[in-house]
Amino acid sequence: MLKAISWSARFRHEVCHLWRSPWQLALATWVPLLALLFLYGIFSAAVPRNLPVALVDQDDSGLSRQLARQMQASPAVSLQQFNQLPNAEQAMREGDVFALILIPHGFSRELMTQQQPQLVLHYNGQFLLVGKLLSSALQQGLADALQGVARQQLLAKGVLPIATAANINPIAVQLTPLFNQSSNYLAFLMPPILIALLQISAMLLFANALNEELTPEFTTWVQQAFWPSVSAKMALYLPLALLQGLAMLVFMYHGLGLPLAGDILTLVPALIVMLLFIGLWVLVIFLLLAEPARVVSFCTALFAPAFAFMGITFPVHEMPLAAQWWRLLIPSSHYIDAQVAVVSYGQGLKTVLSQQLSYAVLLVLVPLLFLLLRRRRRPGE
Repeated sequence: MLKAISWSARFRHEVCHLWRSPWQLALATWVPLLALLFLYGIFSAAVPRNLPVALVDQDDSGLSRQLARQMQASPAVSLQQFNQLPNAEQAMREGDVFALILIPHGFSRELMTQQQPQLVLHYNGQFLLVGKLLSSALQQGLADALQGVARQQLLAKGVLPIATAANINPIAVQLTPLFNQSSNYLAFLMPPILIALLQISAMLLFANALNEELTPEFTTWVQQAFWPSVSAKMALYLPLALLQGLAMLVFMYHGLGLPLAGDILTLVPALIVMLLFIGLWVLVIFLLLAEPARVVSFCTALFAPAFAFMGITFPVHEMPLAAQWWRLLIPSSHYIDAQVAVVSYGQGLKTVLSQQLSYAVLLVLVPLLFLLLRRRRRPGE
């Protein structure tokens, strides 16, 4: 039988258990820090440079060499000459190059005779950011070089030099990417990855703390000490997880100086709500399965797609319906909208609080929790 102890005693017990458990203490302290530094090491280059691109110049003319020089001028591009097209295609299949440019025979002759030659550009779409960056850089380089050819042809026809610009570009277009002007990997990918990491870390903290109660006295614990014990665990681990989240935000937006339009303290309520719903999920799964390995495995499987489902690298409305529903079950998918609103758009506390209404779909977990708790409290179960 469990002895009746005060809430403060239960809290002290949780603190002692945390101190005596090397893995739990690591999750609460240095493991998230190590993961943060590891991710920073991966994305510290920030902007991709000198990405290998295969060039097959079958035309071998002054114009084709001019095109190559113009494309090589981009800091994102590192051209590699290939004599044969099959060799370049093989290099692209093996991942040695990220894009392939083919300038065919007769390209310059057809262009000068006002025909429409084809210049082939392939890029690896599996690497979303790399593909987008190379596609933009290569097309810009080709456009700049071909504008020179068009200008020469207009001058040869007697068009006044002052009028050539209007003929080539009748409408001047300026494209300015907002919120990530330099296509910075660090600013684009690291924040959502760290939120997904925080979610996993908090889940493991809550799950390990609850799994400690899976002893022969588990039924008695559920019947007599469930809420005091759970509240003591949350009182210890929720602030620790919140500190981890705030440390990540401070590191990114003040330590690394990533673009920040609002105030990160505005995100504190959103972080707390996210962590509460992570704890709610863990409680439900814990009462449902009541087996340490299964609890952790099920929680991990549920939260594993968090980064993909945030809508950062792929638009949410284009996801399959099943993925959209799964996204609604993951707390970080609701939180990330608040972070984008504050970081990119400078929204305030009112907007952040209103966005917490999106968690309403997860309130179904509350009656499910009480149903499972009632089932566990029945004698013989």
